Amino acid sequence: QPGKFDVCVSSYEAIIRERSHLKKFHWRYFVIDEAHRIKNENSKLSQVVRMFKSHARLLLTGTPLQNNLRELWALLNFLVPEQFASAESFNEWFKVSEAADKDTREKEQNAAIGRLHKLLKPFLLRRLKSEVTKELPPKKETIVYTGLSEMQRLLYKNLLKKDIEAINGLTKSGDRVRLLNIIMQLRKACNHPYLFEGQEQMFDGHYVEGEHIVDNAGKMVVLDKLLKRLHETGHRVLIFSQMTRILDILEDYMRYRNFEYCRIDGSTSGEIRDEMIDSYNAPNSTKFVFLLSTRAGGLGINLATADTVILYDSDWNPQMDVQAMDRAHRIGQTRHVNVYRFITADTVEVRMLERATRKLYLDAVVIQQGRLADANKSASKDELLDIIRFGAEQVYSSNDSTISDENIEQLLERGEKATAELHDKFKEAKEQALRNFSLDGSEGGGLQDTFVFEGEDYAGSRKKAGGPRFFLDLGGRERRKRVNMNVDQYYKDMGAMQSKVPKAKRAPGLPAMHDYQFWPKQRILELHEKEQKWFEEQKKKGEDEEDGTTNGLSPEEVEEKKALEEQAFRKWKKSEFVAFCRACAEYGRENFEAIAEDIQEKSEEDVRDYAAVFWERCEELHEWARIKERIDKGEAKIRRRQEIERVLATAIQECPYNPWQNLQIKYTPGSRGKQYSDDEDRYLICMTHQLGYGKWDELKMEIRNSWEFRFDWFLKSRTPAELGRRVDVLLRLLEKEKAKGAGDKKRKSGGNDQVKEKKRKP
Repeated sequence: QPGKFDVCVSSYEAIIRERSHLKKFHWRYFVIDEAHRIKNENSKLSQVVRMFKSHARLLLTGTPLQNNLRELWALLNFLVPEQFASAESFNEWFKVSEAADKDTREKEQNAAIGRLHKLLKPFLLRRLKSEVTKELPPKKETIVYTGLSEMQRLLYKNLLKKDIEAINGLTKSGDRVRLLNIIMQLRKACNHPYLFEGQEQMFDGHYVEGEHIVDNAGKMVVLDKLLKRLHETGHRVLIFSQMTRILDILEDYMRYRNFEYCRIDGSTSGEIRDEMIDSYNAPNSTKFVFLLSTRAGGLGINLATADTVILYDSDWNPQMDVQAMDRAHRIGQTRHVNVYRFITADTVEVRMLERATRKLYLDAVVIQQGRLADANKSASKDELLDIIRFGAEQVYSSNDSTISDENIEQLLERGEKATAELHDKFKEAKEQALRNFSLDGSEGGGLQDTFVFEGEDYAGSRKKAGGPRFFLDLGGRERRKRVNMNVDQYYKDMGAMQSKVPKAKRAPGLPAMHDYQFWPKQRILELHEKEQKWFEEQKKKGEDEEDGTTNGLSPEEVEEKKALEEQAFRKWKKSEFVAFCRACAEYGRENFEAIAEDIQEKSEEDVRDYAAVFWERCEELHEWARIKERIDKGEAKIRRRQEIERVLATAIQECPYNPWQNLQIKYTPGSRGKQYSDDEDRYLICMTHQLGYGKWDELKMEIRNSWEFRFDWFLKSRTPAELGRRVDVLLRLLEKEKAKGAGDKKRKSGGNDQVKEKKRKP
């Protein structure tokens, strides 16, 4: 009600849901945080906030311009709708004619800039972090260029070969979605080959941890070197990635290197997200790394206790990466912040970075200097082809790994030089763009043309030539030699070919021993250490002879190792473990039938066997405290529900006649309620006993279908939540009456005993 509150703080979702009530008020001030959420005037939120009446409006955003001119108009239209009513008129106001005379065009451009200055000055107040707080340490970004491993290079080549017609521009249809898919697959190859099915090293059907997770990806080699140095020097790290599957691989790496970490992504619930952030920010926290997906970790997160940010891959929208960096570089930070952006050299990632940097400089030109250019909303087909083609010939011409053996200091030094060169290039382009002003990007804009490289306009030259300039040559196909039909000679030749490349014997690996599988780790590690020592000795001797052992183990030890591996629940997946914990909290730890039904892939016997070991060795689990708390809370709810059901059953049974008509509820002062009648309360109690406690939606449907209440509009209009609250009030009355009756009975029994004792005395 008006006058009952001073400030209303709400989420976007609540605003949309409760718009019919909120728009009845005439607000004094209307403040929207993260105002770029209304940059699209056709979005649901943008339409809803325009319904509200207010005296003054304020938009708060770190990214007032992300893509184009129309987005800025949408923000101005919300602030002053009378003045900025038409987007077409707004565009027309800043349109520069295609005048042939250069002097005339420059005059029109200068006039447009002047109009823009006058337009933005009354509405835009810009505050930088450096202006708000002078104590904030600086932030330094370094682009770290990495190479491709042999496995990555082979994947990259195969992906190019698969869509060679589209890459060479030979297909008639301009399928932009297909090109975007090619870029996504190439980005996955740059990130890690294990993102593709069948590339991971497996042992007996299970993933095997080892150095291969580092050696098979250029970015992982650099990350491994960098994290080791940061860990030794006491730094704390945030790692961002676009892909949650990369976060899965990074989790495996963290466990392999014994780095303590936290993780959140788009699937993380709000409760767990807050727990992770608090755990990382806690004083004297031992957490070294925080893994985040770029978009999930973009808003509302303060991780200023970290001083290093690693962008494992980059976003199409550079503002997402800027917000990711600002999770650490914000008020409260006391140390210098270093940002390391990983880019795979001579691949699509280089062109994506250039496009993102170009977009950031556009923002700087618009907001800081008053120029307004209409950037492309999304990459065109030609831009996507240019991104794919960049570096394709270099990758295709070689099969060797391009991972450098440089130490981390040399890599970072080279990255700093490359970063400076890239920013110098776009600073010069920005200055040129101010001299050659173009709003639509079609003439002299400099910032818009992806095909201008090293002074040459590849797009223009291609148009003049009348055909596609780029052509990726896969090489001529060779005629296969005829196979000699002499079978003996054929197999002899095949054996000779195979013997030319002897396979190096690999050291025995450990299976992935996840804590939730409850491996007998101690003995397995002892046997593995024995195998490792034997392998190293054989490697030094250069011997491959068998000495009656298998990898240094006796036959008895081999059998023991197999038996130990069988003791573990190696077939239990992480998803099944999570489902088991959730079902324990929901149904109780001993309700094996319900738990097995929830997991689906496990039988009741499997669940019983797992539960026996789980509760015996539960303290070995990495997050046992959180799991235990969740299960305890769930079982407490189950006990409470059972107690409620007993109270309801007792009340119904003790009623001598029909409880639907004769159940007596002894109200306390203030508990009767002004609206609910005795008949309604009796119905709620009896129907809750029949349906089960907590089924408020079903209770509401029963009321709507009840003949007795067909004209009772008050009861029929109650929401399920309101019905639940009323039932809780009635349950407290029943519990109080039950407790009072038990107390009276006890006192009465005690009083009779005292009378009997008095009679016995002489």
